[in-house]
Amino acid sequence: MSKQRRLFGTDGIRGRFGAAPLDRATVTALAVHLAATLRERSPGGVPLVVLGGDTRESTPALCRWLAAGLTAGGAAVRFAGVIPTPGVARLTRELQAAAGVVVSASHNPYPDNGIKLLDAQGFKWSEADEAALERHLESGTTESPTGDDSGEMKEDPGLRESYLLHLARTVPGEAPLAGLKIVLDTGNGAASSSAGELFTRLGAAVTLLHAAPDGRNVNAGCGSTAPEEMAARVAAEGADLGAAFDGDADRCILADEQGEIRDGDAILYLWATALKARGELAPPRIVATTMSNLGLERALLREGVGIERCDVGDRYVVEAMRRTGIVLGGEQSGHIVESRLTSTGDGLLTAVQIARIVQIGRQAGQPLSQLLADFRRYPQVLLNVRVLRKPDLTTLPRVAAAARSVEERLGEDGRLVLRYSGTEPLARVMIEGPDQSTIDALAGELAGVIAAEIG
Repeated sequence: MSKQRRLFGTDGIRGRFGAAPLDRATVTALAVHLAATLRERSPGGVPLVVLGGDTRESTPALCRWLAAGLTAGGAAVRFAGVIPTPGVARLTRELQAAAGVVVSASHNPYPDNGIKLLDAQGFKWSEADEAALERHLESGTTESPTGDDSGEMKEDPGLRESYLLHLARTVPGEAPLAGLKIVLDTGNGAASSSAGELFTRLGAAVTLLHAAPDGRNVNAGCGSTAPEEMAARVAAEGADLGAAFDGDADRCILADEQGEIRDGDAILYLWATALKARGELAPPRIVATTMSNLGLERALLREGVGIERCDVGDRYVVEAMRRTGIVLGGEQSGHIVESRLTSTGDGLLTAVQIARIVQIGRQAGQPLSQLLADFRRYPQVLLNVRVLRKPDLTTLPRVAAAARSVEERLGEDGRLVLRYSGTEPLARVMIEGPDQSTIDALAGELAGVIAAEIG
């Protein structure tokens, strides 16, 4: 294996099934070395690994290869079958396992798949631990396990049930969502067999969309990346709320009773204000990324809630939460974390908690749109500039001067975020401000300067 190849990206390993790094030899070797790493951390014992995945047609094969390698490497495996990523995270902590492994490419289309590693506390493996595992893999030789890995794996149905019980118990009372009408779009993904059952148990009347996975229709014009159908059904059926999930159900996007789509920023506002009203937001701050809308910051400030901003990526949201002791954080994409209830973004948990808030508001004559009335999104523009190189933008005098000019003209009524893409040769110019025409002009001006310098 080439030492130049970096297996892990910003969210585990991603790629096309059957091609490196998601070929049989690499996946099996990774599993063997993962088991060896876990044994090094707990000498004398047999490390337990919780394994599960989403609904892609390649997931069963990847799970078999992983299980074969883990077993050959001296680990024990409990297989949860089709289950959301946060379900594996929860079970890893609950079972006191050494690690969790999830096979999923999240919101990507079905030809892609991926492998995510979770530590004993249910947090994503750190970048340092991922790098150490890669070095372990590159430095050793691994023979493929000799056993047959072509058969069906035995799923432990009690694992999925344990996760659903945990979710249900986060909402107090008997049938706490009785009378609530909700539309759920599971994106033909990992929540397909769980979401409807969960909300029905809680007493809600459920309309279920895209819950018939065939191995190839995950995220296909549905789910959190395409919530328009879900939103339209909410309005058409007079529902109180809609929620859409991605392939591994770690994201949630909402729609209010009028059919307006509400993203992670709206969820953060709603959840943060509810927690503060209950005296459960200590410290009175949330974590949001640099891309969260200025309108969220202003709306929360009026409620006495501050924002700690971090880099884009749910990994960085969780790191900031752990560092500061803040209990709530998330991204516009719908990755939301409430640290007392979960260790990673959990779409089903988010939907349950928001449904509880909507139910309380509904009983007081306040539908979701009214609960969000004080949250006004600022106009936003995002321009991508293709670049030949990626020097520190602050070291480019013309770019730095143009950025300062934009910030001065925006004043306190706007915000500029200037950064590079982590995966593409792009510089990103994001500006928020009081009106669209102004920010469009400013973004175009700054993008032009960047293109002239390094485009």
